This record gives sequence, C-alpha cells and structure tokens, in this order.
Amino acid sequence: MIKKEMIAMLLAGGQGSRLGVLTSKMAKPAVSFGGKYRIIDFPLSNCINSGIDTVGVLTQYQPLRLNTHIGIGIPWDLDRNIGGVTVLPPYEKSENSEWYTGTANAIYQNLDYMETYNPDYVLILSGDHIYKMDYEVMLDFHKANHADVTIAVMPVPMEEAKRFGIMITDDQNKITEFEEKPEHPRSNLASMGIYIFNWKTLKEALITLADQPGLDFGKHVIPYVHEQGSPLYAYEFNGYWKDVGTLESYWQANMELIDIVPEFNLYEEYWKIYTKSDALPPQYFSNESHVEKSIIGEGSEIYGKIYNSVIGCNVTIGKDAVIRDSIIMSDCVIGEAAAVDKSILAEGVVIGDGTKLGVGDEAESDLNPKIYNSGLVTIGEKSVVPANVEIGKNTVIFGTTEPSDYSGGRLESGKSIIKAGDGR
Repeated sequence: MIKKEMIAMLLAGGQGSRLGVLTSKMAKPAVSFGGKYRIIDFPLSNCINSGIDTVGVLTQYQPLRLNTHIGIGIPWDLDRNIGGVTVLPPYEKSENSEWYTGTANAIYQNLDYMETYNPDYVLILSGDHIYKMDYEVMLDFHKANHADVTIAVMPVPMEEAKRFGIMITDDQNKITEFEEKPEHPRSNLASMGIYIFNWKTLKEALITLADQPGLDFGKHVIPYVHEQGSPLYAYEFNGYWKDVGTLESYWQANMELIDIVPEFNLYEEYWKIYTKSDALPPQYFSNESHVEKSIIGEGSEIYGKIYNSVIGCNVTIGKDAVIRDSIIMSDCVIGEAAAVDKSILAEGVVIGDGTKLGVGDEAESDLNPKIYNSGLVTIGEKSVVPANVEIGKNTVIFGTTEPSDYSGGRLESGKSIIKAGDGR
C-alpha cells in the first residue's frame, strides 16, 4: 500500500460570483492573475515548494479551463506515477448524481481517493487566494502541539473581523472557542480556510456528519471536532494573503504587483510560482511605445503607452493608445488611439480604434452595485466594443456589441450591456 505523510486537497469549485462577468465562463481559481498566472497557480506552487507531491483538486463550476490548465501537472512537477495532481470532479454514482454541496461534502465524496494514500495528515486548501506559505512549517507546528486539527489564522483589523470565522485562543495558541462571522468579535484571528487534519480525525468527522445538508468545515466539521474534545490549534500566519473575491480586491492585488517594492514579489528565486506557459515569442515594443511601472506578458506587441498596468500574454496595443491603471488579460486587442482607464478586460476582448473606457463621473451600477463599483469598467471574455464610443465608470459589457448599442455613442456610468448568454 502507498503511504504518504501528508496529501493536499485543494477546493477549486468556487463560482466566484462576486467577480461578475469574469467568472461567467470559468471557475474563480482559473481567472488570470499578474499577467501570466491563474489564481490556482499560487496554492499549487505552495504545495510543490513545501514538498507536498500529492494534490487532489476538487472542481465543480465551469471546470473546463481549470482542467486544461492543470493537465497532468507538469508545470508544478506534479506529473508523478504515484501521487501527483489529480482533478476530482463530482461524479455520477449509481443511485444518484451529487454535486458537491459544501466544502466538507466535497472532501467527503473523495474519501476513497484519500484512503488510497493512507496519509497521516490531510491539508485542506482553498483554490482562490493569493499568498506564499510553507505548509511544512505549519505541519511541524501541528506535530509539536500534538494537535488533531490546526487552522491557519491571520490577524485582521478588528473592524473587519466580523466578515470571518474568528478563533479565540489561549496563550499556547490552543483554540478555546470560535465564532462564525460574529457581530461583536472577541478576537481578531481570522481563519484562512487552510486546515491540517489528522487523517483519522477527518475521516471520522466526515463519516459521522455525512448526512448534514451543505456540509461545511467552518459551520459543521470544526465545531464537531471541538465538541469531541480534540485539541485544535491556531497557526498564526503573518505574510501576504489576499482573498481576490471581489472585483475591487482583484484589481487592487494586481496593482500591488507593480509597486516599486511589491508587497507580494513574483520574482523571488527560492519560492517560485509555477504556471502552464504557452511557447510564445518575446514582447515587442515599437519606437513610439512608452511603458512605466507595468507587467507585460510574453508575445505582446506594444505600439501605444502603458502606465501602471498589468498586461497579459499575446496582447496587441495599437499606436497612440493609452492604458492606465488597468488589467488587460491575454489575447486582447486594443485599437489605435483608444484610451483605457481603470478597467479590467477579460481574455480575448477587442476594443475598437478611438474608443475611451472609464470616462466621466461615477454612478451606481444598475446591474449590481455590490459587484460593479469602485469606478471600474469590467469587460467579459471575448467581448467586442466598436470604434469611437465612450464608456463611463462602474460599467459592464459582455458579448459582441454594435455601435447601435451605444446611444449617442456612449455607455453612461453605471450602465451595462449584456449580450451573449447571461454575464451576471
């Protein structure tokens, strides 16, 4: 029988609905980040950098892009005969087909996969955070405390604590109580959704709670284990960690990559972030081009001016175009003399000549102000915006649009045009 000390289970089924049109065709962990990466590259790279060579990736919502990206795990050196990376979608069972209904239910449905490796420990990760963490150090902490469960926590400002699961600990870091999104938090140690379980503890809890609807770690499994009197410990993490769950936090995290001294450094030799790379030619900059404080992906051709932006691979930016404070994902084409300001363009977007994005004053989004805010322009995958139109702030475009969709050649701030399917 194969024996692994610790295997990782990476939850990558999230729809990421707060990213609006960016996730209408793909799971949140597959969304591009930092020009050449996808969000899931960060936890996968953390695994390989921490010496974990067996990772189950649990997919569910729109998994195609994610499955193609992960493949057999070659970029992360996870193409192994024993272990390696395995994509675990929900599968048809003979009696009924079951979607994963909660984070812990997804793990429960894959007990057989974990059993194959008979691990001592199981590391549970989420596929949608940007951070670097050595899980081996966390495992050492777990062993030193003879814990049954160790939960990674991060100090957050007290006023934000009510958005998280909060751990209350004694002076040995042992968890005495925890509160799920408390109205009046008594601690600022927020759960990061990263857990190390002793395999026996995890298995017993999942089997006991199997019939619980929407079985979830924070709501069900952790409270159950705590009630059994098992020792739970909080492992405090003080590095960079970002939940890129909203358009604003996603935009912000990309912008932080181009700070003069970035808080999150993609260039560190000893902790590389691995990704699937296409064989692309180098970037090309024409003599009229001008670039300041930006990341430019391979294969891109730049004829215009770029300031403070993250540009993906294979992007063409036309002559006299000006890009500021924006994220432009791979395979986009920006026409000549276009102006793009504080915008997020998903993969394969085409912007016509002379078109201006992000003009005028802000107005509240008529589509969904909770998602589309902060003055951003968001354009969904493979959308087409015609030449010489003006687009305001807090706007959304999805699909192939025509000049006739823009009354008076404008899309006012707060307005949206959703064409192809449903891009909400």
